[in-house]
Amino acid sequence: MRPEHRTDPAPDGTELPEPGAVTIVVPTFNEQDNVAELLYRITESVPARLPCEVLFVDDSTDQTPRVIREIAQDCPFPVTVLHRDAPDGGLGGAVVAGLRAATSDWVVVMDGDLQHPPSLVPELVATGEKEGAQLVVASRYLPGGSRAGLSGISRVAVSRASTWLAKGLFPRALRGVSDPMSGFFAIRRAAVHPDALKPLGYKILLELAVRNGPLTVAEVPFVFQERHAGTSKSTLREGLRYLRHLVELRTAAPLARMLVFGLIGLTGFVPNLLALAALTRTGVHYLPAEILANQAGVVWNFLLIEGLLFRERRRHRHWADRTARFAVLANADLVLRIPLIALFVRELGMAVLPATALALVTTFVLRFAGTEALVYAGKARTSRTGPGTPGTPGPSGPPDQAGTSAETATGAAA
Repeated sequence: MRPEHRTDPAPDGTELPEPGAVTIVVPTFNEQDNVAELLYRITESVPARLPCEVLFVDDSTDQTPRVIREIAQDCPFPVTVLHRDAPDGGLGGAVVAGLRAATSDWVVVMDGDLQHPPSLVPELVATGEKEGAQLVVASRYLPGGSRAGLSGISRVAVSRASTWLAKGLFPRALRGVSDPMSGFFAIRRAAVHPDALKPLGYKILLELAVRNGPLTVAEVPFVFQERHAGTSKSTLREGLRYLRHLVELRTAAPLARMLVFGLIGLTGFVPNLLALAALTRTGVHYLPAEILANQAGVVWNFLLIEGLLFRERRRHRHWADRTARFAVLANADLVLRIPLIALFVRELGMAVLPATALALVTTFVLRFAGTEALVYAGKARTSRTGPGTPGTPGPSGPPDQAGTSAETATGAAA
């Protein structure tokens, strides 16, 4: 029978349940009206074929954690709630927290709104075992699959465009993945390196495939269902976070970062020239006008580099410190370029045009290297190991997580 709400509060626990054959990780944000039906469907379809435990990683501001604890009392499998006080990394960050805390060999990630059918969980794991895969993706784009649950033509178009964009940017990492936007997948816990993940928003599968790759991949079709209750979390803000996430993933390699750095620098000519034209029209001499106009390009480049290229490194220095360092490097480019041109012409016997081009390339490389090293250099991390060390898995439970509380929400025997 369906689990019913209980009025008696569930006992709080301090440890995660014993390992099952699969840990189902469900990130939730204000899904109190979906929890009962979700746990009922898991109860009906998963434990009979595959021992399981369910781990909710919750960022809710409503009563979702309380509802989970109450309903979980009637579940025949362990149910745990990890409530995060700060939703770092969004839904993707919640999934990473779940991957760290999971205790089974296989982890299945699924949404809490019932758009992902729990009845498919055993098939995901069985396919992974049968094909020796590390990652098994539930795909809407295989024969037998469908995206019917997407409401409206616009959401369908955005989903499809996002898929094409991701596969176009990461053809090798996403080889064999027809639906990189899927939030429903199974992954071997041994194949995950949580410390390598830097989630931003809700497309955690893309993060796993790109930063954790290469992975051996299998797929099974599934029909994307309509949301059971509540409203969709897909917003314009999440769309923008997805685009930033793509840029961060694509620029993880130094050469790619240098290329994007150069493209951003080229766009800076537009505000530079507009400011130069405005200043000279007001009668400002062209030399001070050029210096002032260059600052417009510097500001433009700094904002784009901050927001797109080095977003994840901004915490290493105060914004004023970053701004000052970037401005010094950008203006030093002007000061250095003329002596370099003179050096190339005088010492190497180069013509003015190729000497200018070589000076531009040289100062660009130096500015990029200086920006990485002097403005956005990351701080060294100390490595700590051993059971019970914060941030490191021990034999008795998950890693310590700041702002996160773990509660075993059911008394079911392991």
